[in-house]
Amino acid sequence: MNDSTPCSTEQWLPALTFHACAGEEQWATATAEAVTSALRGRLQQGLRPRLLVSGGGTPAPIFRKLASATLDWSGVDIGLVDDRWLPPTDPGSNARLVRENLLLDHAQDAHFDLLAPPGCSIDAAVAQANLQARSPADVILLGMGDDGHTASLFPGMRGLDDALESAEAYVAVDAGGCPGAGQWARRISLTPAGLAPAATRLLLLRGDGKRALLERIVEGTDPHVYPVRIAFTTPGAVLHVYWCP
Repeated sequence: MNDSTPCSTEQWLPALTFHACAGEEQWATATAEAVTSALRGRLQQGLRPRLLVSGGGTPAPIFRKLASATLDWSGVDIGLVDDRWLPPTDPGSNARLVRENLLLDHAQDAHFDLLAPPGCSIDAAVAQANLQARSPADVILLGMGDDGHTASLFPGMRGLDDALESAEAYVAVDAGGCPGAGQWARRISLTPAGLAPAATRLLLLRGDGKRALLERIVEGTDPHVYPVRIAFTTPGAVLHVYWCP
């Protein structure tokens, strides 16, 4: 592909569609259009859609595309797939990433729910997140780490079984000792139960290494080995993977 070639689409699994884009611009545009279309459809039905987004370095270009999308953002709720237990102004907070890249331009009118609100215990924050999740997410943007984690569900994490089997949309996790978690062990994460209701499920990937990893991941289904497998094994919507080199 070259930079003028449209993204190509392949059906990798019955529950996974892979969209390969030539470059970052096409990838960000295609993903933002998919999200905007889903949100607009819900708004046109007279509903208030809920969008959950991930952190890390990958989604920032998509956030900036979304921020400029012409949409009734005042009728949209935005939340987080996960966050580190940090103040929302901390440079390591996913909330800060969202505020600096997504809650701009048109999208500044959206309502944003924090996972780690100031002055709140982690247990109270989880309880609040689960109350908000009674209005299930319509669109979820997931990411994937080099270890195959997604949200804050890491391979080998203490309590991973409980998180995977939880009936609640969010849980507090301790990722201490998991290399992919870095210095941030205490976190709040979405669970498969929180993922399941979303009608639009997307996974954002960049780089040849991530594509090669995904090719290995789709050969099995055990989320204990690669927790990102919940993205295509959790019953519900087909997972759309958007990738660029």
